[in-house]
Amino acid sequence: MSAPASAELDLRAINTLRFLSVDMVEKAKSGHPGLPLGAAPMAYVLWDRHLRHNPHDPVWWDRDRFVLSAGHGSALLYSLLHLTGYDLPLDDLQRFRQWGSRAPGHPERGVTSGVEVTTGPLGQGFAMGVGLALAERYLARRFNAGTDVIVDHRTYGLVSDGDLMEGLASEAASLAGEMRLGKLIYLYDDNHISLEGPTDLSFTEDVAARFAAYNWQVLRVTDGNDLAAIDAAIGEAKADLARPSLIIVRTHIGYGSPKQDTHEAHGEPLGPEATRATKLKLGWPVEPPFLVPEDVRAHLGGAVARGAASQARWQGAWETWKAQSPERAAELETMMARRLPEGWNAGWPEFPVGTPIATRDAGAAILNVLVRRVPGLLGGSADLAPSTKTTLTGFGNANRDEPDGRNLHFGVRENAMVAMVNGMAVHGGLRPFGATFLIFSDYARPSLRLAALMEVPSIIVFTHDSIGLGEDGPTHQPVEQLTSLRLIPGMLVFRPADANETAALWRTALGRSGPVLFALTRQKLPVLDPAKYPVAVGAPRGGYVLSDPTAGATPELVLIATGSEVALALSAADQLAASGRRVRVVSMPSWELFREQSEAYRAGVLPAGIPRLAIEAGASQGWWQWVGGEGDVLGLDRFGASAPGPTVLEHLGFSVEHVVERSRRLLDRHANVRGGS
Repeated sequence: MSAPASAELDLRAINTLRFLSVDMVEKAKSGHPGLPLGAAPMAYVLWDRHLRHNPHDPVWWDRDRFVLSAGHGSALLYSLLHLTGYDLPLDDLQRFRQWGSRAPGHPERGVTSGVEVTTGPLGQGFAMGVGLALAERYLARRFNAGTDVIVDHRTYGLVSDGDLMEGLASEAASLAGEMRLGKLIYLYDDNHISLEGPTDLSFTEDVAARFAAYNWQVLRVTDGNDLAAIDAAIGEAKADLARPSLIIVRTHIGYGSPKQDTHEAHGEPLGPEATRATKLKLGWPVEPPFLVPEDVRAHLGGAVARGAASQARWQGAWETWKAQSPERAAELETMMARRLPEGWNAGWPEFPVGTPIATRDAGAAILNVLVRRVPGLLGGSADLAPSTKTTLTGFGNANRDEPDGRNLHFGVRENAMVAMVNGMAVHGGLRPFGATFLIFSDYARPSLRLAALMEVPSIIVFTHDSIGLGEDGPTHQPVEQLTSLRLIPGMLVFRPADANETAALWRTALGRSGPVLFALTRQKLPVLDPAKYPVAVGAPRGGYVLSDPTAGATPELVLIATGSEVALALSAADQLAASGRRVRVVSMPSWELFREQSEAYRAGVLPAGIPRLAIEAGASQGWWQWVGGEGDVLGLDRFGASAPGPTVLEHLGFSVEHVVERSRRLLDRHANVRGGS
């Protein structure tokens, strides 16, 4: 907490935050001035009197986390970061929303020092904050003992009406209350305005009653400019460690401007005349823009010295604890640095050749080995653990009564599950995963996209990956999902062909710094013999030659497949070989990993001039990049059907006979083209 400032200095500091934000938006001719004008007082009180952070070490382990879930108010956050001493010069604020500026339109993790998570899509920050708080609680429970308190910080956020309208926030709020995350405190900018107009056009519910029903502590501040009331409410929230807290602060969007309390203040510049009128009304100099009084800079810049002192006190406690508990300290250091512990990769489950196994079951065996070797590994499913096979046997449940368990129960909340996994991954110290059916990736897609945008190591296990799941029918049979997920930049999608590819890709996933998705089968698949097939070496390269004609011979045809269709390709290749055809089979469990390989390697796997047939029980779009103009794709560009899995696959063309037929047609067409030329 800073030394008490005079009321006049408090007001100058708040107005500095307001008008830096307004000037940013005016200069950019784009942005959202309304939130900063109304919410600056509550943000100032939080950052000046409560937030524990070190601007000169933004990644200090035990800092408080702040999430601007209302990411459209980014100008306010950049003003706070600049004035409190983060590496965000005034020049970047003056280039707000411009190419190369560290002050982009919405906060982006990795672009701006001090920004914890990427926000803007409403509700996302709210849910990721729940993940941050959950990570803190797990690590505190695991490493704090008696007077040794090494992990002890809070997660704060600023949320908006729009955040609270999103179903994602409701999902996450319900779970946060259920799990009693008492170190989670959100300030709600209750300004009664959204982009289209007054919130009562669509949002008249009793928010306080809703959050009380979620088992949150709900506090009210009736005047958003009452600094003492805001301060007291935050203090009361900090005192309740049994419940998360929502502080409802009644504010006025566009405070002090001619557009106050109207939707015109939300998402566009005030304009020169309204900006001038606002500055005059609030007693601020009209010129120059981007004014920072020296006493304000000195006062808010005091966060640097306070942060250094807080970190030094923590560092002293850490050194004492490290001397007393070197093994536990080394474990926590390894976890926070995202290093894998020594020996984590020694010895894996063996999957007997000749005993078919679903890749979801192989994944279960692998997870239950990894959880004993990787101390930060924890996760769960969206109420589907018995089906996704993601239970960590013997490791307890991470619920309100057993917070150090490693099995998370997210409930039927797919979007919140992935957002919370993102928050835990961002926090550090954990390797979190979530799980559900592949078809329900559609519910979680916004959170999956943000995982990729933030480049965080979230792992999501999707099972029931194709029409092969059978009787549940087209509502549960994914068709377009694999292609859709592969379109997300920076996302790795793994669809292993068998148990051994699953193991190889889990090893790969844990070594990656970005998000990874697994697509695993419900139905049993043959186990590829590792003595015969180069699975362990090939799978991590994304695509590899699984089988080939006689050594040195050039193939006539290349069959490319993923997942359950790899066994189909091998059987078809055998039939074609029996009739004298030279067929190469390529397993391609990850397009993205294959793209990372050298051009020479890719050309060696998929030689030019040889016809290729891609086989996958999903949308064909996208596969044409791998087969070329002379190739063909056996995909699925329709919905599935309800029947036993083998029946559905056969009727929709995924049989050995149909693959052989398509292969012969492709070979004949290629021969005719070559003959004609």
